[in-house]
Amino acid sequence: MDYDVIIVGAGPIGLACGIECRKKNLSHLIIEKGTIVNSIFNYPTNMNFFSTSERLEIGDVPFISHGVKPNRTEALEYYRRVKQSWKLNVHTYEKVNSLKREEGSFIVESSKGIYSAKKVIIAIGFYDKVNRLNIKGEELPKVKHYYDEPHAYVDQKVLVIGGGNSAVDVALETYRYGASEVTMVIRKDRLEDNVKYWVKPDIENRIRENSIKAYFNSELIEINDKYVLIKTPSALLKLENDFVLAMTGYHPDFDFLSKIGIQLKDDFSKEPIYDEVTFETNIKGIYLAGVVCCGLDTGKWFIENSRFHAVNIIEDIVNKI
Repeated sequence: MDYDVIIVGAGPIGLACGIECRKKNLSHLIIEKGTIVNSIFNYPTNMNFFSTSERLEIGDVPFISHGVKPNRTEALEYYRRVKQSWKLNVHTYEKVNSLKREEGSFIVESSKGIYSAKKVIIAIGFYDKVNRLNIKGEELPKVKHYYDEPHAYVDQKVLVIGGGNSAVDVALETYRYGASEVTMVIRKDRLEDNVKYWVKPDIENRIRENSIKAYFNSELIEINDKYVLIKTPSALLKLENDFVLAMTGYHPDFDFLSKIGIQLKDDFSKEPIYDEVTFETNIKGIYLAGVVCCGLDTGKWFIENSRFHAVNIIEDIVNKI
């Protein structure tokens, strides 16, 4: 099957690219290994976005939410409606296995078919690849790199790793929903500077009153079925533990990018090489869109500030097809 554009990833920016294809009468296919906006689907059940609803809108479809900041459920409903409204051609639960150029076209082989396209857009985000701890015991079932909801941790001793927004939210929610003990392990001497301003006083007060125990300038060095070992500035601590919630962040699929030939600037940032206006990579005809452009600086691009990627990319494609 031949298309003008194949888009890998059906997150908000992948959908936005599909919408721009529809506007310019380009045939398109969006291939997604999970469900539509799969990353949002895997967000914590009770999560609220940082952004207001209008800053998450794509395709001129209004996003109406009950509160100032929409929640996960509202976002899932909204992006479903966007997909339906624009009649986007999306294949879900289909993984892209290979991508190569043949005689002026790109051949995309997936778990369910083989397709060709004049141009390809990679919009795979970064939520599927966790930043691992690389310590003994990380593979134990008690270790979670993704957080869903607090009910599972009622009456349990919970260790939360990280000092950013995700870690703070998890620590506060598990504490309030009945975890018997909540402890945070934070590498730095303070919480991250970007912790939400309306949440920061809450977590600081809980730490101050010792309702949530926090070890700063510390790191987890071993996980056992019944305990964890924490290296602190003053001592090596052994704490009884039931669950470790590692909110250590995520990164793009660098292996996939390298496999298809996209170059990275350096080993430090691992930012892919692309044109900052057109978002075309070092491989002519392959573009990057959305947060996959971040490299390891995953705070650089969000839904709200990368929506224009789709417009720039499709404009460039139209000029070149």
